[in-house]
Amino acid sequence: MTKTAFTLLATSLCTLALTACGSSGGSDDTAKAPNILFVIMDDVGIDQMKSFGYGGDLPPHMPNIDAVAEAGIRFRNTWSMPECSPGRAAMFVGRYPFRTHIYQAIGPNDLANAQLSPYETAIPQVLKKAGYENGLFGKFHLAGPDNVEQENSMPAVLGWDYFYGWIAGLPESIDTTAGGVAPEKTYMCGFVPGKNVKGGADTGACYQPDESCTVITQSSAKEDAPGLQCVDSGGIFVPNASCGTPSVPLKFNLANAHYVSPLTVIENGDVEVVPLSDPRSRGYRARIEADSAIEWINSRSSGKPWMATLSFSSAHTPWQQPPRQMLANQLPASDALDCSNTAEGRLIQNRMTEALDSEFGRVLVETGIATRNEDGSLNYDPKASNTVIVIVGDNGTLAVAVKQPFIPNQAKGTAYQTGVWDPLIIAGPQVEQAGREVDHMVNVVDLFQFFGELAGIDVHKEVPRTLDSVGILPYLTDPGQASLRSINFAMAGLNEQANGVKNSPCVVSSTCTQIPMSKDICEDTQGVWWGPGYEPDSGVIDNGGKGYASCAEVNQALFKHNKPVIDILAETSVAIRNDDYKLVRSSRQVYLSDTDDFKQEQFEELFQVNQAAPVPLLDTPDRNLLPPKNAGTLAVYDELAAKLDEIMASEPHCPGDGNIDGVVDGEDLKNWARIAQQWGLSSVYDAIVGGTRDGFTNSIDGDVIQNNLGKTCERTYAIY
Repeated sequence: MTKTAFTLLATSLCTLALTACGSSGGSDDTAKAPNILFVIMDDVGIDQMKSFGYGGDLPPHMPNIDAVAEAGIRFRNTWSMPECSPGRAAMFVGRYPFRTHIYQAIGPNDLANAQLSPYETAIPQVLKKAGYENGLFGKFHLAGPDNVEQENSMPAVLGWDYFYGWIAGLPESIDTTAGGVAPEKTYMCGFVPGKNVKGGADTGACYQPDESCTVITQSSAKEDAPGLQCVDSGGIFVPNASCGTPSVPLKFNLANAHYVSPLTVIENGDVEVVPLSDPRSRGYRARIEADSAIEWINSRSSGKPWMATLSFSSAHTPWQQPPRQMLANQLPASDALDCSNTAEGRLIQNRMTEALDSEFGRVLVETGIATRNEDGSLNYDPKASNTVIVIVGDNGTLAVAVKQPFIPNQAKGTAYQTGVWDPLIIAGPQVEQAGREVDHMVNVVDLFQFFGELAGIDVHKEVPRTLDSVGILPYLTDPGQASLRSINFAMAGLNEQANGVKNSPCVVSSTCTQIPMSKDICEDTQGVWWGPGYEPDSGVIDNGGKGYASCAEVNQALFKHNKPVIDILAETSVAIRNDDYKLVRSSRQVYLSDTDDFKQEQFEELFQVNQAAPVPLLDTPDRNLLPPKNAGTLAVYDELAAKLDEIMASEPHCPGDGNIDGVVDGEDLKNWARIAQQWGLSSVYDAIVGGTRDGFTNSIDGDVIQNNLGKTCERTYAIY
């Protein structure tokens, strides 16, 4: 289908499906565009979802999301990107990673060029044209606070009226001192467990940052351990103590994974960075995320449509037990589970997903979108409110949490099915024949166009750069709608850092990866850090503390010490598929033992895939169809490879065009001069010189603009 046909289809369907499409006036729900509740689950791939036919032997219990799925549509063939930042960027700006230059989870060393540009057009900016108010609650992880001029204000720059959450996105590591009450590595889950666990207690003093104190004693087996109750309330628990002067200095300035996090609040452009000692930064993240969304939604005027993005941090590592009261099913206490143990961590991850579901249900009930039946189950009628609910996973599941029959070593961080195949559920008054499934290909970039469709806006006309979005609304209104995509696309890689530096290696089980951006994050994902600052007794081959710069160097060290070399996860991985086949193109640096040298290895794989449940055809190594075995396989390969080459060539390099408007002109010079004078550090005007960027905005970058003045980079059209 041509670009013009897509534009006409989106406009006509919006007019047909929505009353007063795009209107922002009037208090009657039928007289304005629908409200939008957009829910993002973190690291919850389709392999976790019983409602999609998967979940393995022990799927997480998700009754609230299941109820919405039954009242809406399950899109069973949806791709995201292999990691959170590129996946979320694709959702919010409708563009693939090679256009935004975000290839993996953004870390503190990644340049501004590897974060969402302040010149991109995000969906809140588009929806404002239809009178929408926009709030974002929870994980951001699109840009900032490091290496960008805007620091903590990027949500406001990109159009959100209100933000309450975590700019850097990832929960920090678990505080194994539990607030300073014990030496490090005493409490591996960040709280004092119950009395039946070594070092635990069933009573003690719970101190709050304001110096108030309460003695907590466990009175029932149905209660959480007092230490978990205390950390959930924002306090620090001193076991077997009475209130008074604490026996040890309490450290309220320590982050603690999902229970103590560096919160940022933005309202109408005003930024407040909340200290860790503030009660608002303390308590279980999923509850904080849900509470802030509920408060904002309930404060909206009935005369204006809104979009609330509830961006959960669960079930991202570090895995940490949620409060038991969040779990719908009566499970035994979990304080004895060890967060540093992979097998037990999988059980904790399930509970985190279940807590996410519980908080999602609470949002629906406390905002009036749904009610509860007498038995406590969710009573959701999509036609009872003018609200569209969208639920999606941001990427595939972390390898060590993958459910069978999906493949752990081809999970999050890879472009294989377990890394990119994600659940998508949409429910609302526009849905015809609720409870059905759609097997047509959908990409998370399509959500950008879908939100525009709901508001009556043609995003391809509104955004002055290439979009990769295709419509979704026709699937809601027409059960017989044919596929709007002929291909799907996903991409992973390493983000750009100053002077060509890359993340250090992390060994998870028997695979080496450079995805984790720090030692803490490597260890939080059950890995062993081989970079600077590695642990001496962790199995790392000592090199004087220098650490290793790449996974290839790890294999070099292993080989020279007569140890087995390990698999290396691809540094870049690009995938394309049609209805039946999938091509994966990967690249990684490898060690050549015969010459004691390194080389960049590129390889391709072709698979037949499908969405069958409970056992789909996956792109597992044993099913690789390359090298071509017959004329039919060769024809499929040639078609997909040509399409992939065409897609990757569709974004022309335009040196000097920092504001991505397609031309290098005086506006770029003006922007560069201001940034160079007022900031001087990493920005979108830090140009590639000599093959890399240096992390500064200075006269060198100004020369690049001057040398390219007048250059026009034609807008290209996406390939569907």
